[in-house]
This record gives sequence, C-alpha cells and structure tokens, in this order.
Amino acid sequence: MTTLSHEPSPALERPNLSLRPVLGEVAASLAIGVMWLAVLLDAVFGPNILTSNGAGTNTSSVPSAVPIALFAFLATWVLARYAFRRDPGR
Repeated sequence: MTTLSHEPSPALERPNLSLRPVLGEVAASLAIGVMWLAVLLDAVFGPNILTSNGAGTNTSSVPSAVPIALFAFLATWVLARYAFRRDPGR
C-alpha cells in the first residue's frame, strides 16, 4: 500500500518574491515623476532669468523652467535607459 505525503502548509512556505524585479522600475518611475513635478512647480512659481546689456537698454527674460526642463529631460533619458533596460543578466 502506498501513502501520499501532504504538501507543506502555505504559512510555512517562503514568501513570493516576484515583485523584487519590479521595485527598481517603480523607483525609477517615481524619480522621473518627481523630476517633472519639480519642473512644473518651477514653471508655475519660479522666477524668470533676466539678462541685460551693460547700459540696461536691451533686456531679455527666459522662464527658469526652460533650463531646468532641459536637465530634467537629460536625466529622464539616462534614468529610463538604465532602469528600464531588458538584459537577461540583470
């Protein structure tokens, strides 16, 4: 006569670690969102960059969000490239 052993109870099994590979992507997504939120807040509440020549007769104004958006774009590009890559050895 053959007997079958019972499977281990679910309480004693190791926890499912399937979310671990996704945590890096979630952190990268949050970082990108915070960068662009900073650009938005600077565009709404930030000052302008004012330039003038020596005599003060020729002045120009650029919103400070423009250079910040440029750097946020570059940072988003780099972060997304390395955080969302699909390498089998990762």
